[in-house]
Amino acid sequence: MRRSRAFIPTVKEAPSDATLASHVYLSRAGFISQVASGLYSYMPLAKIVIKKIENIINEEMARVGAQEVELSFVTPAELWAESGRIEKFGKELLRFKDRKENLFVLGPTHEEMMVDLVRNRITSYKNLPLNLYQIKTKFRDEARPRFGLMRGREFIMKDGYSFHASYEDLDREFDAMEAAYKRVLTRLGLDFRIVEADSGAIGGTGSKELMVLADSGEDTIAVCSKCEYGANVEAAKRSERASIPKAPKAEFNKFFTPNIKSIEELSEFFKVDSYYTIKSVAKRVIYEEGSEIVLFFIRGCDTLQKVKAINATDALDIADVSEEELVEAGLVPGFMGPLDQTKAKHVIDIDLKNAMDMICGANESDYHYTGVNLSVISEVAYFADLAEVNEGDVCPYCDGTLSFTKGIEVGHIFKLGTKYSEALKAEYLDENGKTTPFIMGTYGMGVSRLVAAIIEQHHDERGCIWTKESAPYMVNVMFSNIKDEAQVALAEELYAELQKNHVSVMIDDRKERFGFKMNDAELIGFPFTIIIGKELENGKVEILDRAKNEKISVERDDVFIKIMELIKR
Repeated sequence: MRRSRAFIPTVKEAPSDATLASHVYLSRAGFISQVASGLYSYMPLAKIVIKKIENIINEEMARVGAQEVELSFVTPAELWAESGRIEKFGKELLRFKDRKENLFVLGPTHEEMMVDLVRNRITSYKNLPLNLYQIKTKFRDEARPRFGLMRGREFIMKDGYSFHASYEDLDREFDAMEAAYKRVLTRLGLDFRIVEADSGAIGGTGSKELMVLADSGEDTIAVCSKCEYGANVEAAKRSERASIPKAPKAEFNKFFTPNIKSIEELSEFFKVDSYYTIKSVAKRVIYEEGSEIVLFFIRGCDTLQKVKAINATDALDIADVSEEELVEAGLVPGFMGPLDQTKAKHVIDIDLKNAMDMICGANESDYHYTGVNLSVISEVAYFADLAEVNEGDVCPYCDGTLSFTKGIEVGHIFKLGTKYSEALKAEYLDENGKTTPFIMGTYGMGVSRLVAAIIEQHHDERGCIWTKESAPYMVNVMFSNIKDEAQVALAEELYAELQKNHVSVMIDDRKERFGFKMNDAELIGFPFTIIIGKELENGKVEILDRAKNEKISVERDDVFIKIMELIKR
């Protein structure tokens, strides 16, 4: 491609709302253009990158036997009603009616549509397993679209769905798809981690996220210092603590604790480690129909993890509760404990089951219990994993310690089981002739988000640094003086030779200043730029390696050999 003919409108100024490097540089370098909040047009450079990512995905899907389809973007709302998700998905699901008053949605994900495609078409176990996928535009009406392509309302996504006759076969396919996704990210040159995760609104189990490691990531990941364990903090687990503080010795008793409402005050008052105190966190738990106040109990040294709390109560969301609401419900703010379960629903962290020597609220103003043994309620109380892991906690699989890092979720895979096949009555005849719902897995990867994730991980103060597999053009050929016939002739010669050898190459033949063209080259982020300048008189040409930010001086006659060597390295 000749730069003089290419549509690459580079600009100096970033969008006013751009905070992430990918948003800044993809906008400035002429890859994307915002048309409305969370909506972007892809310009030629971005389309090339997207196609390259899609090609890699297609190759890896073919390798595991997945077949590509394309489902309608507009989805009948009745399918979402069948699955029970039309309300649960919330306002992110954009609904509209056609001229005949039929209700439709713009597909944010396509579980229902894929099940509808397969049901009544696959009728026997002999036709299983089956793995179908698509790469398609999706729409989710995000309340706060931000960060450019990272959290837009419209986005490109690869979503795949597998159908099985046994859970053993689902496990096999799940592992094969995890390996395929790893190969995709490795080929794109990304540093990533596979982590355990929450399934969210999609449902299912065995949930894993593919996280590209980047300081700008929205997700916090707990990773082990010794093994490969990693998990989103929403789902992270831990082993028993390596060192436990000395327990306070006290008989069960009720103590007068005037105005002692916080864990810090309580620990100081009794001179004990907060490990032996019980923190009560009151929340309003919101269900599909109605809501209620729920008291969550965790150790004083821990923090309630919101997603774990939602999962423990099978809720849509949780919200804060005012002291007035608590008083109206007959509760005592600041002094609530787990021993009286008559006033509100209780959920207790699993780490507290059978805990001894604890201090907790006595459900009476200005009073706390000491010497509490929670085994007395172990048979009647509801225990669940509620606490967020802390840095320094012990890995659940080895004796390594957990630390936090940031990641960008670019893929999510999980085992759906029969959640959707049962709801939509998608069934087949098994070996015994019995009607059986399909066992399903689902495998998503954010294509447009990957474009942004690559830049979040690969950029500097001058602009983008594309990896070799993702670069819109591998080589940029640039000369400093358009009036110098020798410079132009060599540039044209290299341009032709690289094209002949199937190297994606651009020649910057614009009548612009050298500095301007150099700034553009660094902003766009070509992996290699051949710089033909004054040194050509001495038989020398430079090659800029963008990733290493270093220039290599090369003999004129060796330029082509050297650039091919760098490309293949």
